[in-house]
Amino acid sequence: MCRQSLKEWKQAIDANRKMFYFKKGEMLCYEGDEVNGIFFVYSGTVKVHKKWGTDKELIVRFAKKGDIVGHRGLGTTTTFPISATALGPVSACYIDLQFFLTTLKINQDFLFQLMIFFADELKESESRMRNLAHMPVKGRIAQALINLKEKFGCDKNGYIDITLSRQDMASYTGTTYETVFRILTEFIEDNAIEVSGRNIMLKDIRKLLSFV
Repeated sequence: MCRQSLKEWKQAIDANRKMFYFKKGEMLCYEGDEVNGIFFVYSGTVKVHKKWGTDKELIVRFAKKGDIVGHRGLGTTTTFPISATALGPVSACYIDLQFFLTTLKINQDFLFQLMIFFADELKESESRMRNLAHMPVKGRIAQALINLKEKFGCDKNGYIDITLSRQDMASYTGTTYETVFRILTEFIEDNAIEVSGRNIMLKDIRKLLSFV
């Protein structure tokens, strides 16, 4: 928002934004709550998730530094269709909803970029829903690993630069903890990945793509 807004508008952003800090496991917003504002992640990683059945959750996406959270609550229905939880220490800039909407009306470049973002996110969501419905679970997990590497890159040791529990991986791929554990073990035996605790390194992307 700061990059795409008019220079003259940045002083108004500074006057209206608030900084919030979250510990691991704390929630930025709750599914079903009224939308009062939008978050921009300054540091850390956030999982965006929604209820799936009575006692399960489906992770919709992950947000990192520079990403927006809470925008899915925009529209005629002003309640959050998702929840957002910090995966570790997170700092986020909070923008009140009415000021955010005013910013969109005044800053056309920002509005255009947000529209492109919505279009890209819709395509990605449609692709994930199609995969959940039609792709075998082994392919879903392989694709998820590739997607995570593309989004977060690798650390200095070559591991994907996000640490997920097996349960979060299960929620992200629409399966169970036991299935994730079994398939990751198979990938290790195939020498497609290397695992150290919760850290995962992709050693043979071609082999992973063969399951997709």
